[in-house]
Amino acid sequence: MVGGGSFGTAVAVLLVRARVRTTLLCRTEEQTDALCAARENERYLDGVELPGELKIRTLGAREDQFSRPDLIFLAVPSKGLADAIVEIGALGISDGAGLVSLAKGLVAPDGNVPTVELEHAFGPERVACVGGPAHAKEMVESGAGLVCASHSEVLVHRVAETFQRSGVVCEVSDDPVGAELAGVAKNAAAVAVGATQSQGLNAAGMAAADIFLEVLALAEVGGGRARTFVGRAGTGDLVATALAPESRNRSAGELLAEGVPAAEIPDRLGQAVEALETVRLLARAIERGGLEAPVTSALAHLIDGELPLERWIEMVRAKQPAPARFGPATVWARIRAWFRRRRERRDTRG
Repeated sequence: MVGGGSFGTAVAVLLVRARVRTTLLCRTEEQTDALCAARENERYLDGVELPGELKIRTLGAREDQFSRPDLIFLAVPSKGLADAIVEIGALGISDGAGLVSLAKGLVAPDGNVPTVELEHAFGPERVACVGGPAHAKEMVESGAGLVCASHSEVLVHRVAETFQRSGVVCEVSDDPVGAELAGVAKNAAAVAVGATQSQGLNAAGMAAADIFLEVLALAEVGGGRARTFVGRAGTGDLVATALAPESRNRSAGELLAEGVPAAEIPDRLGQAVEALETVRLLARAIERGGLEAPVTSALAHLIDGELPLERWIEMVRAKQPAPARFGPATVWARIRAWFRRRRERRDTRG
């Protein structure tokens, strides 16, 4: 497990419960020493005891750290994924190791999802991602609804079965692009909800729905499916985040609405808020794909301080979605309509 944040630590605990020999790799020696001494991640996952079987080491402390693992979980922010790929590649990994991204963000500068970057480096048969409603502390205490997605049927089942042995439900999906972009949409929508809810719950719902539609259009360009967005990786994760009192993304939106600059929000919350950077990449990726993203783009401008809150609220409330496209009726539809009219005339005469 690469990354000692809240989610990486929680997943490491689950892997031990599944009786998988697990090593948690921290970025710094200071964090390694602190976790070893306390047997608890007091900063990111307080109150959860780290199992005695869990090894805790510093990333890069040994040149052969990745020569033996069957699975390498990457719980690093998406902005650090490119560096992590280079570092892992330089250390050398075993030929059969699968790489599983736990990030819910986009990789700069092009705004690719993490699995695309990993597949370019290691091949699609070795890459998977995990999403779904899974707040770290609740996950280790009472479970979660994870979604593991990959182009490799063998790898995705291996990861899902590992989580299931730990007592956590894990759905299998062959739509990694959809799963990752659904998680990105969730984070962006949660920020939008936080920035909007004080001005009305209806407006907050409108903003979240419009962002999901805009990101879904981007996902479909890359082969993603709407089913993934309406499942646990998308709307399920959104509900969990929107309701969570400790949600970083929604809290970030609330602070934006209070006039707190985006650059100050991570310090106010005590943790990084990946969505604040991801929304900018997301808006550019949608527009680069030749698609319209008025709400996502407006949210990016709000985060950058270029759009006043009042203008954001006005835009959300006034946005009119594109009308439905009524195509020509099919033969069967015309036949059904003929029988329906005939029945209505008969009922009228009767």
